[in-house]
Amino acid sequence: MYKNKKQVKLNYQDEFDVLYFDSSVLRTNKNSVIFSIYHSQLPIHYSLLIIFLILFVSTAYTQTTADSVLSTIKKNNKTILANVQYWEAKKLEYKTGLTPYNPKVDYDYLNGSPVSAGNQTDFSVTQSFDFPTAYSKKKQLSNEQISQAEFQIIATRQNVLLEAKLICIELVYRNKLQAELTKRKLSTEKWLNAFQIKLDKGEGNVLDVNKAKLQLIEINAAFQENLSTINQLNQKLTELNGGIVLEFTDTIYSPLPSIPTFDSLEAEIEANDPVRKYLEQEKVVGQKEVELSKAMSLPKLETGYHYQAILGQRFNGIHFGLTIPLWENKNKVKAQQANLAFNDFNLQDHLNEHYYDIKQKYEKQSNLKITLTEYDTLFASLNNVELLDKSLSLGQISTIEYFMEMTYYYDALNNYLKTEKEYYQTIVKLFKYQL
Repeated sequence: MYKNKKQVKLNYQDEFDVLYFDSSVLRTNKNSVIFSIYHSQLPIHYSLLIIFLILFVSTAYTQTTADSVLSTIKKNNKTILANVQYWEAKKLEYKTGLTPYNPKVDYDYLNGSPVSAGNQTDFSVTQSFDFPTAYSKKKQLSNEQISQAEFQIIATRQNVLLEAKLICIELVYRNKLQAELTKRKLSTEKWLNAFQIKLDKGEGNVLDVNKAKLQLIEINAAFQENLSTINQLNQKLTELNGGIVLEFTDTIYSPLPSIPTFDSLEAEIEANDPVRKYLEQEKVVGQKEVELSKAMSLPKLETGYHYQAILGQRFNGIHFGLTIPLWENKNKVKAQQANLAFNDFNLQDHLNEHYYDIKQKYEKQSNLKITLTEYDTLFASLNNVELLDKSLSLGQISTIEYFMEMTYYYDALNNYLKTEKEYYQTIVKLFKYQL
């Protein structure tokens, strides 16, 4: 049915208004939708409508949203999985050492000399343990350490998902830019073809052709560079997805949450900041370590049973021992108290740094929003490309004026797209605590 049909190629054969198709088959990049076009030429507005429908259907079938990307990465990311496993192991480690020491069994059989001295037998079972209050302190410390591990798991997950979301935003920007570059490429190829036809007929000049060629080279370079960046970003998403291929082709940013006042947002961020909670828990852990160090400085106890037999006589009874804490734990309490003071300074440093980081991001998004609103208003009323195309076709402006004006327009459009990207990335960073 599709015999002798080649991959579609778009070429401007007429100077302004007719788009030709070298093939009757258009396929999406996933080969999921096939359109057959049985006309050798179509008016450009019909052709563009068909291209739009192809892209729309292709997007409907294959588009991956940012939320689905994050959900997939959350399940497959090796860093997240390894970190969870690490802290699960640490939780088990924190549960060790909470019980008394192992009991000790001693048996001695001693031959006497001379024979008349008889033989001696000694047998004992002993159990050593720390001062009783130490065990309750160990249990409390273990519980606090296990609670602290949860915050570390959350912090790592948020860091990975933030990286993934920032890449998605970068890809939306790059995909939108690629669409613009494609338009520029087709438009410049159209004019180059038109200038070449005029030159061949003796109606044009070689300068116009050369200007169009130079412009096309610049656009092709930007096109290829942007395409390479898109591929690299998708590869990074695949890496974050644990090596499972993931491709993000969206050109629409995810909806943003409403931005509250700075004080409200700052308070909400701090209340849900896992790093702050981790450092606060570090202080609690430090306090429990001080209490445990004090308890471990108390005497250790030992009790048990002792049996002895010699010269036909037997002796048995209770064994009791006590360690005198003179040197073993010297300065341990002071060391833990010093660590506790460090933890407090560390927390205060984070709170101070985090506050001003939030403040800077909040002010940045406010400024970017103003600039973005101005760009939105401007581009909503601009129709430069169509006006310039019409002016050039009517000979009202020269080729060099046309390309200079188009360069100004495209530079402004590029800045608009960059501003839009930076705005979304800044908002996402502010709402990192929701990931």
